[in-house]
Amino acid sequence: MKYLVTGASGLLGNNVVRRLLEIGEEVRVLHRAGTDQRPFRGLNVDLRTGNVRDVSSVQSAAEGVDVIIHSAGHVHLGWSQLSEHQAVNVDGARNVAAVARALGARLVHVSSVNALGLGRLDNPATEETALPGAIPCPYVVTKRAGEAALEQEIEKGLSAVIVNPGFMLGPWDWKPSSGKMLLAVAHFAPLAPTGAFSVADARDVAAAVVQAARTRSAQGKYILAGHNLTYFDAWKKFAAAAGKRGPRFRAGPFNRWVGALAGDLWGGVTGHEPNLNTAGMRMSCQQHCFSSAKAEKELMYGNRPLQATIMDAWNWFVENGYVK
Repeated sequence: MKYLVTGASGLLGNNVVRRLLEIGEEVRVLHRAGTDQRPFRGLNVDLRTGNVRDVSSVQSAAEGVDVIIHSAGHVHLGWSQLSEHQAVNVDGARNVAAVARALGARLVHVSSVNALGLGRLDNPATEETALPGAIPCPYVVTKRAGEAALEQEIEKGLSAVIVNPGFMLGPWDWKPSSGKMLLAVAHFAPLAPTGAFSVADARDVAAAVVQAARTRSAQGKYILAGHNLTYFDAWKKFAAAAGKRGPRFRAGPFNRWVGALAGDLWGGVTGHEPNLNTAGMRMSCQQHCFSSAKAEKELMYGNRPLQATIMDAWNWFVENGYVK
């Protein structure tokens, strides 16, 4: 079959492209002008320049494909950049879904567990049991709205499935995206957040995404989470991969709020909100733990050992010059 992949220079998208090529599929990539070309070096892909915000470029890139895997997204865990999130995560999702329906192509829409809600470490959430209380920052709000836009097209006849990955690590994290946390912890992290999350390997998630594309009976939503653990335990493992000690304590209320409020203030003054802000801080105090039982049963999804994922991600960063 012939596939179109959006967001192919990102961590998950690049791993999806490599998985498709590995199993012998034909791959076309929609990428923005000026995109870093390193993710595509040595890969036999058909590169098309365009933007998911522009429905005509999506239409042109999708002509003749059987499946679209839409992994493009805008991610910033803060209170700012609403217009950017809206344009990519909602309008872009609507454009891709409308084109897929018009062309009769199957669509796999990559969302996030953050769109579902919360899940406790001692009781991970499923697709139906996620708890309310997610911080309503632009990323979360627009990821939910993007799913709603897709579901409107499904009601009109679109063949589509939604996948909801957790936090991912792995090789081919060119930007980097979630790997920034690993790099930051390896550099210096005396205190860890108080919450918990789910860590998955991008290669395992990519394999499940491709399986969802190939399994016509797959429908609805599929959580693609991983190992559920506290940030403190995860950050200890992250630091150990770099030969560092890592955090000694969990951050107390004073540590959390002073730094986060300073980030909000700095963002208000400069117009550039830093990663340390009250939205991200509040999210890191919550528990984002999930069960992938449905995907394990229907998509043959599985997680390799967490230590292998962390070491492979760290070694990739070292080998590609991200660690000084």
